[in-house]
Amino acid sequence: MSPTETVFELIRSAGIGTLWDILPIVLVLAFFQIVVIRKFLPHFKQICFGFLLVIAGLAIFIVGLEECIFPIGAEMARQLTDPAFLTGGLSGFGTSAPSPTLYRWTYVFAFLIGFSTTLAEPALIAVAIKAREITTGSISEWGLRISVALGVAVGVSLGVYRIIVGSPLYLYIIVGYLFLLIQIRFVPKMIIPLSFDSGGVTTSTVTVPLLAALGIGLASNVPGRSPILDGFGLIAFASLFPMISVNAYAMITARMARAAQKKRDD
Repeated sequence: MSPTETVFELIRSAGIGTLWDILPIVLVLAFFQIVVIRKFLPHFKQICFGFLLVIAGLAIFIVGLEECIFPIGAEMARQLTDPAFLTGGLSGFGTSAPSPTLYRWTYVFAFLIGFSTTLAEPALIAVAIKAREITTGSISEWGLRISVALGVAVGVSLGVYRIIVGSPLYLYIIVGYLFLLIQIRFVPKMIIPLSFDSGGVTTSTVTVPLLAALGIGLASNVPGRSPILDGFGLIAFASLFPMISVNAYAMITARMARAAQKKRDD
């Protein structure tokens, strides 16, 4: 089978799976439209065409994940944790876990990949645009996107450190949410719902697949770590820390606004 035929076979298989996955959604919508609302949908042909495009797009996206994103995440984790890379070609460290400081390039990669994937996240872009429109520019689109991206970057780096040292996930999450609960007492009230939504939009189409592959890849290659116990959890960090960073961004901008107002009054 040629590479082209293989790709089309993968897309066909993914399309069938996608159709079965979204069939319950279609049935629910059809039930409410026909039985409850009792009206025909306007532009029915266009809706059906759009439905086919959704299936095709999701199928291609799934194939792209399996053929590109997942392998990239796993391969980068394998290369960054290779004993020869960590020790500079010196003798390996056997089955014992090396010092966490040897993984400095892994932390740098986690920070940068968390930051860059979040900036490209379509859900975050949509939320940032709406936040700017509703607040008539008082919340900057790029300011929100960068603050969320920094939160994800820090969270993913800390999550990678947790995988490498093997410490319990729940300790980080408990401390993080306690800090968040204290923090929201001092931020402008209008930013609190947006900050919590900012934690949710980071777990979308671009960020999640790469982080999942990275976490499992790290746990599979770091000595003494279990993929099932240590490989998951990066997405939790990517959800928690943007809430903290957005609140911090709001506190900084509010303080700058008060300082500017005081300067004008003087």
